[in-house]
Amino acid sequence: MRIEKIAYKEERGQPMLEVATSQISLEAGLAGDISGKPGTRQITLLSADVWQEVCAELSEQVPWTVRRANLLVAGVRFKQSDVGRILHIGDVQIEITRETVPCKLMDAQVSGLLAALNKEWRGGVCGRVVAGGNIEVGDNAHWA
Repeated sequence: MRIEKIAYKEERGQPMLEVATSQISLEAGLAGDISGKPGTRQITLLSADVWQEVCAELSEQVPWTVRRANLLVAGVRFKQSDVGRILHIGDVQIEITRETVPCKLMDAQVSGLLAALNKEWRGGVCGRVVAGGNIEVGDNAHWA
């Protein structure tokens, strides 16, 4: 697995801001992200492989930030059995807590996106930070 992209949002409803590096902490999740407070949805992850499939189904190259996830991860297809697993990215450890359920705002961005994401955990997963550290695009990731 590999970290392909990193993004955060400073305010709800605002565009996602992509960065090449970021700090992840137990207290704030991904640095600068409004949703990073401690809890089961502290950070969100999206499969790059699945996102490519979704774009192919929609016959449109949709920017990954439309999904509003924090990390785009290549080489993984998230599934229910991942809940409780720990993803390591360098010193960072993220416990997968649940599926990220897509909302109707997806169709406001791209027609058909909600239906395309609403099956087989294609909307990604939520996680809570177990150990913090710095990450950057290109970092390798692995399950504990």
